[in-house]
Amino acid sequence: MTAAPYLIEPLQLPSTIDAPDAAEFLEFGRLCDALTLETWGSLDRATTTGARLRYWRDNAYSRMRIFFVRVDGKMVGKSWIRFEQQENLGRALLHVAVLKAYTGRGLGRALLEHAQSLAAADGRTVLMSFTEHPADFDADGPGVMTPLTGTGALPTAARGVRFAAAAGYRLEQVERFSSLDVAAAAPGLDRLERDARTKAAGYELLCWTDRCPEEYVAQLAALMSRMSTDAPTGGLSYDEETWDVARVRHVEDTWKQAGNVSLVAAARHRQSGELAAYSVLELAPGKPWLAEQDDTLVAANHRGHRLGMLVKIANLRRLAGYPDVRRVTTFNAAENDHMLAINVALGFRPAGWDGEWQRSVAPEAVGSVAEAAGIAPGSG
Repeated sequence: MTAAPYLIEPLQLPSTIDAPDAAEFLEFGRLCDALTLETWGSLDRATTTGARLRYWRDNAYSRMRIFFVRVDGKMVGKSWIRFEQQENLGRALLHVAVLKAYTGRGLGRALLEHAQSLAAADGRTVLMSFTEHPADFDADGPGVMTPLTGTGALPTAARGVRFAAAAGYRLEQVERFSSLDVAAAAPGLDRLERDARTKAAGYELLCWTDRCPEEYVAQLAALMSRMSTDAPTGGLSYDEETWDVARVRHVEDTWKQAGNVSLVAAARHRQSGELAAYSVLELAPGKPWLAEQDDTLVAANHRGHRLGMLVKIANLRRLAGYPDVRRVTTFNAAENDHMLAINVALGFRPAGWDGEWQRSVAPEAVGSVAEAAGIAPGSG
Protein backbone atom coordinates (compact mmCIF):
# COMPACT_ATOMS: atom_id res chain seq x y z
CA MET A 1 0.00 0.00 0.00
CA THR A 2 1.33 3.43 -0.92
CA ALA A 3 1.64 5.92 1.95
CA ALA A 4 -0.43 9.11 2.01
CA PRO A 5 1.12 11.98 -0.03
CA TYR A 6 2.59 14.19 2.68
CA LEU A 7 5.08 16.94 1.92
CA ILE A 8 8.44 15.71 3.22
CA GLU A 9 10.76 18.68 3.66
CA PRO A 10 14.56 18.62 4.13
CA LEU A 11 16.05 20.25 7.20
CA GLN A 12 18.71 22.82 6.35
CA LEU A 13 21.39 23.26 9.01
CA PRO A 14 22.21 26.89 9.92
CA SER A 15 25.78 28.08 10.39
CA THR A 16 25.13 28.67 14.12
CA ILE A 17 22.18 28.33 16.47
CA ASP A 18 22.01 32.15 16.57
CA ALA A 19 21.96 32.58 12.79
CA PRO A 20 18.96 34.36 11.20
CA ASP A 21 17.96 31.13 9.44
CA ALA A 22 18.14 28.93 12.56
CA ALA A 23 14.42 29.10 13.42
CA GLU A 24 13.48 25.92 11.53
CA PHE A 25 16.42 24.01 13.03
CA LEU A 26 15.38 25.11 16.54
CA GLU A 27 11.77 24.11 15.85
CA PHE A 28 12.99 20.71 14.71
CA GLY A 29 14.94 20.41 17.96
CA ARG A 30 11.76 21.07 19.93
CA LEU A 31 10.09 18.27 17.97
CA CYS A 32 12.97 15.94 18.87
CA ASP A 33 12.64 16.83 22.55
CA ALA A 34 8.87 16.33 22.49
CA LEU A 35 9.32 12.86 20.95
CA THR A 36 11.91 11.95 23.59
CA LEU A 37 9.62 13.11 26.40
CA GLU A 38 6.72 11.09 24.98
CA THR A 39 8.79 7.91 25.09
CA TRP A 40 11.00 8.38 28.16
CA GLY A 41 9.44 11.09 30.31
CA SER A 42 12.80 12.87 30.57
CA LEU A 43 15.44 14.41 28.32
CA ASP A 44 18.22 12.04 29.38
CA ARG A 45 18.32 10.59 25.86
CA ALA A 46 17.88 13.90 24.03
CA THR A 47 20.82 15.51 22.25
CA THR A 48 21.53 19.10 23.19
CA THR A 49 21.05 21.89 20.63
CA GLY A 50 24.72 22.63 20.04
CA ALA A 51 25.58 18.95 19.75
CA ARG A 52 22.83 18.40 17.19
CA LEU A 53 24.20 21.14 14.99
CA ARG A 54 27.69 19.66 15.13
CA TYR A 55 26.85 15.95 14.93
CA TRP A 56 24.44 16.32 12.01
CA ARG A 57 26.98 17.94 9.68
CA ASP A 58 28.59 15.86 6.95
CA ASN A 59 32.21 14.87 7.39
CA ALA A 60 34.75 12.51 5.90
CA TYR A 61 33.25 9.54 7.73
CA SER A 62 29.49 9.98 7.44
CA ARG A 63 26.80 11.85 5.54
CA MET A 64 23.38 12.57 7.01
CA ARG A 65 20.05 13.74 5.59
CA ILE A 66 17.21 14.94 7.83
CA PHE A 67 13.53 15.53 7.01
CA PHE A 68 10.28 16.60 8.62
CA VAL A 69 6.55 16.68 7.92
CA ARG A 70 4.10 19.38 9.00
CA VAL A 71 0.38 19.03 9.66
CA ASP A 72 -1.54 22.29 9.80
CA GLY A 73 1.76 24.15 9.94
CA LYS A 74 3.15 22.17 12.90
CA MET A 75 6.17 19.85 12.71
CA VAL A 76 4.82 16.47 13.81
CA GLY A 77 7.09 13.84 12.27
CA LYS A 78 10.75 13.43 11.37
CA SER A 79 13.14 11.06 9.67
CA TRP A 80 16.86 10.87 9.11
CA ILE A 81 19.22 8.64 7.21
CA ARG A 82 22.97 8.28 7.68
CA PHE A 83 25.41 6.98 5.09
CA GLU A 84 28.85 5.96 6.27
CA GLN A 85 31.66 7.00 3.95
CA GLN A 86 34.66 4.84 4.92
CA GLU A 87 33.23 1.41 5.78
CA ASN A 88 29.75 -0.13 5.56
CA LEU A 89 29.25 1.40 2.12
CA GLY A 90 26.42 -1.01 1.38
CA ARG A 91 24.30 -0.11 4.38
CA ALA A 92 22.35 2.86 5.73
CA LEU A 93 20.99 3.66 9.18
CA LEU A 94 17.61 5.35 9.23
CA HIS A 95 15.01 6.36 11.79
CA VAL A 96 11.41 7.59 11.70
CA ALA A 97 9.35 9.11 14.53
CA VAL A 98 5.90 10.74 14.71
CA LEU A 99 4.16 12.44 17.64
CA LYS A 100 1.59 10.10 19.17
CA ALA A 101 -1.33 12.43 18.43
CA TYR A 102 -0.55 12.16 14.70
CA THR A 103 0.04 8.42 14.36
CA GLY A 104 -2.26 6.24 12.28
CA ARG A 105 -2.36 8.69 9.38
CA GLY A 106 0.37 7.16 7.21
CA LEU A 107 2.97 9.76 8.21
CA GLY A 108 5.49 7.23 9.47
CA ARG A 109 5.05 5.04 6.41
CA ALA A 110 5.55 8.01 4.08
CA LEU A 111 8.72 9.04 5.89
CA LEU A 112 10.06 5.48 5.88
CA GLU A 113 9.39 4.93 2.18
CA HIS A 114 11.11 8.23 1.40
CA ALA A 115 14.19 7.29 3.46
CA GLN A 116 14.33 3.84 1.88
CA SER A 117 14.20 5.43 -1.58
CA LEU A 118 17.19 7.61 -0.68
CA ALA A 119 19.07 4.52 0.49
CA ALA A 120 18.26 2.75 -2.78
CA ALA A 121 19.46 5.75 -4.79
CA ASP A 122 22.77 5.54 -2.95
CA GLY A 123 23.10 1.82 -3.66
CA ARG A 124 22.60 0.77 -0.05
CA THR A 125 21.20 -2.75 0.19
CA VAL A 126 21.26 -3.24 3.97
CA LEU A 127 18.92 -0.99 5.93
CA MET A 128 19.14 -0.64 9.70
CA SER A 129 16.90 1.08 12.21
CA PHE A 130 16.06 1.01 15.91
CA THR A 131 13.10 1.25 18.26
CA GLU A 132 13.05 2.49 21.87
CA HIS A 133 11.18 0.89 24.77
CA PRO A 134 11.02 1.95 28.43
CA ALA A 135 11.34 -0.86 30.98
CA ASP A 136 7.61 -1.01 31.66
CA PHE A 137 7.03 -4.58 30.46
CA ASP A 138 8.05 -8.05 31.57
CA ALA A 139 10.89 -9.08 29.28
CA ASP A 140 10.50 -12.68 30.52
CA GLY A 141 6.73 -12.76 30.20
CA PRO A 142 4.33 -13.47 27.34
CA GLY A 143 3.77 -11.14 24.41
CA VAL A 144 7.42 -10.44 23.65
CA MET A 145 9.63 -10.80 20.58
CA THR A 146 13.21 -12.04 20.88
CA PRO A 147 16.06 -11.55 18.39
CA LEU A 148 17.98 -14.38 16.78
CA THR A 149 20.59 -14.07 19.55
CA GLY A 150 17.92 -15.37 21.93
CA THR A 151 18.85 -12.70 24.47
CA GLY A 152 16.68 -9.73 25.33
CA ALA A 153 13.08 -9.08 24.30
CA LEU A 154 10.70 -6.37 23.12
CA PRO A 155 6.91 -6.09 23.63
CA THR A 156 5.17 -7.28 20.47
CA ALA A 157 2.29 -4.86 21.07
CA ALA A 158 4.55 -1.79 21.03
CA ARG A 159 3.85 0.57 18.14
CA GLY A 160 7.49 0.68 17.03
CA VAL A 161 7.77 -3.11 17.00
CA ARG A 162 4.63 -3.50 14.92
CA PHE A 163 5.74 -0.76 12.53
CA ALA A 164 9.22 -2.22 11.97
CA ALA A 165 7.99 -5.77 11.52
CA ALA A 166 5.26 -4.70 9.09
CA ALA A 167 7.87 -2.84 7.03
CA GLY A 168 9.89 -6.02 6.59
CA TYR A 169 12.61 -5.40 9.19
CA ARG A 170 13.90 -8.23 11.36
CA LEU A 171 14.87 -7.87 15.01
CA GLU A 172 18.58 -8.76 15.09
CA GLN A 173 19.64 -7.57 18.55
CA VAL A 174 18.31 -6.05 21.76
CA GLU A 175 20.34 -3.50 23.69
CA ARG A 176 19.83 -2.78 27.37
CA PHE A 177 19.63 0.89 28.30
CA SER A 178 20.82 1.31 31.90
CA SER A 179 21.07 4.11 34.44
CA LEU A 180 23.35 4.58 37.45
CA ASP A 181 22.55 6.71 40.51
CA VAL A 182 25.94 8.32 41.13
CA ALA A 183 25.40 9.05 44.83
CA ALA A 184 24.05 5.57 45.57
CA ALA A 185 26.96 3.91 43.75
CA ALA A 186 29.75 5.89 45.45
CA PRO A 187 30.00 3.87 48.72
CA GLY A 188 30.64 0.61 46.86
CA LEU A 189 33.47 1.83 44.62
CA ASP A 190 36.29 1.33 47.14
CA ARG A 191 35.56 -2.37 47.59
CA LEU A 192 35.17 -2.97 43.86
CA GLU A 193 38.41 -1.13 43.10
CA ARG A 194 40.40 -3.03 45.75
CA ASP A 195 39.13 -6.30 44.35
CA ALA A 196 39.96 -5.31 40.78
CA ARG A 197 43.46 -4.14 41.62
CA THR A 198 44.35 -7.58 42.97
CA LYS A 199 44.14 -8.79 39.36
CA ALA A 200 45.76 -5.75 37.73
CA ALA A 201 49.11 -5.41 39.46
CA GLY A 202 50.99 -5.09 36.16
CA TYR A 203 48.94 -2.13 34.92
CA GLU A 204 48.73 1.59 35.59
CA LEU A 205 45.82 3.95 35.08
CA LEU A 206 46.01 7.01 32.82
CA CYS A 207 43.35 9.72 32.58
CA TRP A 208 42.87 12.65 30.25
CA THR A 209 40.15 15.11 29.28
CA ASP A 210 39.05 15.77 25.69
CA ARG A 211 42.34 14.99 23.93
CA CYS A 212 44.54 11.90 24.08
CA PRO A 213 48.23 12.64 24.74
CA GLU A 214 50.25 12.40 21.56
CA GLU A 215 52.34 9.51 22.86
CA TYR A 216 49.26 7.26 23.20
CA VAL A 217 46.99 8.32 20.36
CA ALA A 218 48.16 5.70 17.82
CA GLN A 219 47.57 2.97 20.37
CA LEU A 220 44.14 4.42 21.19
CA ALA A 221 43.29 4.29 17.48
CA ALA A 222 44.16 0.59 17.42
CA LEU A 223 41.86 -0.05 20.39
CA MET A 224 39.04 1.95 18.81
CA SER A 225 39.34 -0.18 15.68
CA ARG A 226 38.56 -3.22 17.82
CA MET A 227 35.21 -1.79 18.95
CA SER A 228 33.73 -2.65 15.54
CA THR A 229 34.72 -6.32 15.82
CA ASP A 230 34.93 -7.10 19.55
CA ALA A 231 31.59 -5.65 20.71
CA PRO A 232 28.63 -8.04 20.16
CA THR A 233 26.50 -7.07 17.15
CA GLY A 234 23.99 -9.93 17.04
CA GLY A 235 22.82 -10.50 13.48
CA LEU A 236 23.61 -6.96 12.34
CA SER A 237 25.85 -6.48 9.32
CA TYR A 238 28.93 -4.38 10.12
CA ASP A 239 32.30 -4.04 8.42
CA GLU A 240 35.49 -3.86 10.43
CA GLU A 241 36.44 -0.20 10.94
CA THR A 242 39.92 1.17 10.37
CA TRP A 243 40.99 3.87 12.80
CA ASP A 244 44.09 6.02 12.62
CA VAL A 245 45.31 9.12 14.43
CA ALA A 246 43.37 11.44 12.13
CA ARG A 247 40.11 9.64 12.86
CA VAL A 248 40.66 9.78 16.62
CA ARG A 249 41.40 13.50 16.41
CA HIS A 250 38.28 14.00 14.28
CA VAL A 251 36.11 12.41 16.98
CA GLU A 252 37.79 14.41 19.73
CA ASP A 253 37.35 17.64 17.78
CA THR A 254 33.70 16.80 17.11
CA TRP A 255 33.01 16.24 20.81
CA LYS A 256 34.73 19.48 21.70
CA GLN A 257 33.02 21.54 19.00
CA ALA A 258 29.67 20.13 20.17
CA GLY A 259 30.41 21.69 23.57
CA ASN A 260 30.90 18.37 25.31
CA VAL A 261 33.54 17.28 27.79
CA SER A 262 34.97 13.79 27.29
CA LEU A 263 36.61 12.03 30.22
CA VAL A 264 38.85 9.14 29.20
CA ALA A 265 40.41 6.57 31.52
CA ALA A 266 42.88 4.03 30.15
CA ALA A 267 44.92 1.13 31.49
CA ARG A 268 48.54 0.77 30.38
CA HIS A 269 50.54 -2.44 30.63
CA ARG A 270 53.72 -1.43 32.43
CA GLN A 271 56.03 -4.07 30.96
CA SER A 272 55.10 -3.62 27.29
CA GLY A 273 53.92 -0.02 27.42
CA GLU A 274 50.74 -1.00 25.54
CA LEU A 275 47.38 0.62 26.12
CA ALA A 276 45.27 -2.32 27.22
CA ALA A 277 41.87 -0.77 27.89
CA TYR A 278 39.95 2.49 27.74
CA SER A 279 36.59 3.94 28.75
CA VAL A 280 34.90 7.23 27.84
CA LEU A 281 32.36 9.37 29.70
CA GLU A 282 30.64 12.22 27.85
CA LEU A 283 29.24 15.30 29.60
CA ALA A 284 27.07 17.86 27.81
CA PRO A 285 26.64 21.33 29.33
CA GLY A 286 23.00 21.34 28.22
CA LYS A 287 22.39 18.28 30.43
CA PRO A 288 24.38 19.01 33.60
CA TRP A 289 22.61 16.26 35.56
CA LEU A 290 23.86 13.49 33.27
CA ALA A 291 27.01 11.72 32.10
CA GLU A 292 26.81 9.28 29.20
CA GLN A 293 28.98 6.18 29.21
CA ASP A 294 30.45 5.79 25.74
CA ASP A 295 32.88 3.08 24.60
CA THR A 296 34.62 0.72 26.98
CA LEU A 297 37.02 -1.84 25.56
CA VAL A 298 39.66 -4.22 26.90
CA ALA A 299 42.09 -5.63 24.33
CA ALA A 300 41.70 -9.38 23.94
CA ASN A 301 45.27 -10.16 25.03
CA HIS A 302 44.83 -8.19 28.24
CA ARG A 303 41.54 -9.60 29.45
CA GLY A 304 41.15 -11.35 32.78
CA HIS A 305 42.72 -8.54 34.85
CA ARG A 306 39.54 -6.61 35.80
CA LEU A 307 40.65 -3.71 33.61
CA GLY A 308 37.12 -2.93 32.46
CA MET A 309 36.08 -2.41 36.07
CA LEU A 310 39.17 -0.32 36.83
CA VAL A 311 38.79 2.15 33.96
CA LYS A 312 35.08 2.58 34.62
CA ILE A 313 35.68 3.29 38.31
CA ALA A 314 38.46 5.73 37.46
CA ASN A 315 36.07 7.75 35.34
CA LEU A 316 33.24 7.58 37.89
CA ARG A 317 35.59 9.02 40.51
CA ARG A 318 36.37 11.92 38.18
CA LEU A 319 32.71 12.92 38.31
CA ALA A 320 33.48 14.42 41.73
CA GLY A 321 34.66 17.42 39.70
CA TYR A 322 31.17 17.68 38.18
CA PRO A 323 28.88 17.77 41.25
CA ASP A 324 25.72 18.41 39.22
CA VAL A 325 25.92 14.96 37.62
CA ARG A 326 23.34 12.70 39.27
CA ARG A 327 23.02 9.89 36.72
CA VAL A 328 25.16 7.97 34.25
CA THR A 329 23.47 6.18 31.35
CA THR A 330 24.84 3.48 29.09
CA PHE A 331 23.93 0.87 26.47
CA ASN A 332 25.00 -2.78 26.27
CA ALA A 333 24.07 -5.60 23.96
CA ALA A 334 21.79 -7.90 25.94
CA GLU A 335 24.16 -10.80 25.20
CA ASN A 336 27.25 -8.92 26.44
CA ASP A 337 27.32 -10.79 29.74
CA HIS A 338 30.79 -9.67 30.79
CA MET A 339 30.26 -5.92 30.43
CA LEU A 340 26.75 -6.14 31.85
CA ALA A 341 28.14 -7.93 34.92
CA ILE A 342 30.57 -5.05 35.48
CA ASN A 343 27.82 -2.48 35.12
CA VAL A 344 25.44 -4.35 37.43
CA ALA A 345 28.18 -4.60 40.08
CA LEU A 346 28.72 -0.84 39.79
CA GLY A 347 25.00 -0.24 40.36
CA PHE A 348 23.56 0.24 36.87
CA ARG A 349 19.91 -0.76 36.65
CA PRO A 350 17.72 -1.38 33.56
CA ALA A 351 15.92 1.73 32.33
CA GLY A 352 14.74 0.39 28.98
CA TRP A 353 15.53 -1.57 25.86
CA ASP A 354 16.39 -0.69 22.27
CA GLY A 355 15.57 -2.97 19.37
CA GLU A 356 18.12 -3.11 16.55
CA TRP A 357 16.41 -3.95 13.25
CA GLN A 358 17.73 -4.82 9.82
CA ARG A 359 16.33 -5.36 6.36
CA SER A 360 18.24 -6.56 3.31
CA VAL A 361 17.21 -5.48 -0.18
CA ALA A 362 18.18 -7.53 -3.23
CA PRO A 363 20.66 -5.55 -5.38
CA GLU A 364 18.46 -5.92 -8.47
CA ALA A 365 15.58 -4.29 -6.55
CA VAL A 366 17.54 -1.21 -5.53
CA GLY A 367 17.48 0.46 -8.92
CA SER A 368 13.77 -0.10 -9.41
CA VAL A 369 12.97 1.39 -5.98
CA ALA A 370 15.00 4.51 -6.68
CA GLU A 371 13.58 4.86 -10.18
CA ALA A 372 10.01 4.55 -8.91
CA ALA A 373 10.71 7.28 -6.38
CA GLY A 374 12.23 9.55 -9.04
CA ILE A 375 15.54 9.84 -7.19
CA ALA A 376 18.83 9.89 -9.04
CA PRO A 377 21.79 7.92 -7.63
CA GLY A 378 23.73 9.93 -5.08
CA SER A 379 20.95 12.48 -4.58
CA GLY A 380 19.26 13.45 -1.36
